[in-house]
Amino acid sequence: MENQTCSTRKRERGDRYDGFLLRGIDPFFVVIPHIMKARTGSMVFFEERVEVAELEKFIRTLRHESDMKNLSMLQVIMAATVRMVALHPGINRFIAGRKLYAHNNISLSISIKKNMSIEGAETTVKPIFTPQDTLHDVWEKVNAEFTANKTEDDNGTDHVARLLTFLPVFFVKFVVFLLWNLDKVGFMPKIINEVSPFHASGYIVDIGSIGIGSVYHHLYDFGTCSFFISVGRKENTLKTDKNGNQISVKTMNIKVAVDERICDGYYFAKTFRDFRKLIRNPEQLLVPPENVPADPWLLPTREERRHR
Repeated sequence: MENQTCSTRKRERGDRYDGFLLRGIDPFFVVIPHIMKARTGSMVFFEERVEVAELEKFIRTLRHESDMKNLSMLQVIMAATVRMVALHPGINRFIAGRKLYAHNNISLSISIKKNMSIEGAETTVKPIFTPQDTLHDVWEKVNAEFTANKTEDDNGTDHVARLLTFLPVFFVKFVVFLLWNLDKVGFMPKIINEVSPFHASGYIVDIGSIGIGSVYHHLYDFGTCSFFISVGRKENTLKTDKNGNQISVKTMNIKVAVDERICDGYYFAKTFRDFRKLIRNPEQLLVPPENVPADPWLLPTREERRHR
C-alpha cells in the first residue's frame, strides 16, 4: 500500500465518487462524528509565524532564472500545502453522513478578485493536483486558473450561484436542503461537486495581498473541506538571536482552522510542523516527493487482497 494513492484506487461498495470510505479506523473516530455532528462545531484553530526572508530570495531567484516569471508567495504556499497533503494523507480526509472518507484527489479552493477595485467581482477557483506535483506543476495549474478567471466572464461556480439568485427564497432553501442531504450519502450531482468551492481538500485565502493580517476563518458544514489556511501580510517582528540580542526579522502569519474529527492531535501537529519546514526550505518543492504514502486507514481493496 505504500505507493498507492487514492487517485489510482478502484471504488468499492460504500465508497463515494469523490472519496473512499475508511474502514480500518480507530474506534474513537467511528464514534466522534455522532457526538460532534457539525464541522463548525469541531474546529481547532492555531497559527504559525514564519520567517520569509529566505523564501522571498528563493522566489526572486526563480522569477529571474526560470519560466515562472510571475511566481508569487501564495503559489509557493499552495505548493507546500499540496506537498503537505501528499506526505500526510490523513489531513486529506472528510466527514460525510457521519462517516470518515479519504479524498480521491488533492484540490484547493482559492478566492480571487477579478480586479482589485472595491466593487470588483470575486470568484473561486479549485485547481486539482496530484501528490507528485512540484512547485512548477502547481504554478502552472494555478496560473492557468487565475488567467482564465481574471476576465469578467462567469465560471461554473458563478453560473450556479447566479442561477440560484433567480429562484424564490423558499425554492433556494429547498434546493440547498436537497443537495445537502444528497451529499451526505454521496449522491449529490457530480457537476455541483466540480464547481463547489466547499468540496475540496482545503481552502486558502491570501488576506495579506490586500494589506491586512491573517484571520481565523471558519470551516463550512456544507461540503468536504476539512482545513482552511489564511495567509496574512508580511511584517517585521522582533526575535532573540543565539547571543540574546533582539533583532528584527521579516515574518508572515498563517492561521489555520481544521476539523479535529479527521485525525488525532499528534498527527495534526506533525503535519503542520512539516508544512512550516517546507515554507522555510522551499527548494524541496522543486522535485517530486520520493515516496507518497497511502492513508494508513485505507484498507487494501478486495482485488488487492485476492492477489496477496
